[in-house]
Amino acid sequence: MTINPLTHHIININNNVNLHILELQEITDEIKSFIDSKIVNITNGTRKIDLKIVKTKLKNFLASKKGSTTEMGAIAEFFIHLYLSTQEYKQECLFFNLEENSIKKGFDGYYSKETLEWIMESKSGLSSTKGISHKSKIKEAYDDLDNKLKGNVSNNPWENAFRHADQKSVNTQQNIVTNIDNFSNEFELGIFKDIKDFNIIPTATIFLDGSWSNDIEKIKQEITTLISTLQYQKLEVICFTKKSLNIFIDYLNLKD
Repeated sequence: MTINPLTHHIININNNVNLHILELQEITDEIKSFIDSKIVNITNGTRKIDLKIVKTKLKNFLASKKGSTTEMGAIAEFFIHLYLSTQEYKQECLFFNLEENSIKKGFDGYYSKETLEWIMESKSGLSSTKGISHKSKIKEAYDDLDNKLKGNVSNNPWENAFRHADQKSVNTQQNIVTNIDNFSNEFELGIFKDIKDFNIIPTATIFLDGSWSNDIEKIKQEITTLISTLQYQKLEVICFTKKSLNIFIDYLNLKD
């Protein structure tokens, strides 16, 4: 397993559920080197591309979305991919959407770990938003996944997952590609799925406004209560607190 410099706690709730609580206050030299070692694979898979080019593309993309929910969502998703890479999850998708200069559509992440496949949905927000909490964002991510699996969406999320997994640079095993392809075809025929039959990773990222606060015990209590109301086959819940949006921007601006 990759050594993970991010401050994190993994709490086992039961045999099928783990809660991951992470925090990021600053980009230390250790964390910078860690991101440098992962960023090309997260964004481009096995494609050989210079680190400077990848950082420039990300910086330009985020600058074009400055102040939007897309900027926030992209930064949140990137760090979820980063963290899951340390937990032996193989990313079966690319960070960017294939058709345009944007983050991917459909599911926010599709992964494999040993013999299992996992679907990730990321939700994020600012601590200044009224009523925001990790619990509310996890519930929002869960509901979004549930609606996608049930077909309550305008696009086929499985088709997007298939297009990513079928890329040479993603290097997805053929049985996983075939499995996603079958789900996509069934979706088009109106054969939808039940979330209780899937391994899911709902995630919540809250960006603080420069000040620091991260009540681990409160998060644990609230998420444990929420989990009792959810359906799933296996569940990994990730709650990530970051000091500010600018932390990642500052990293991208660092000179190598």
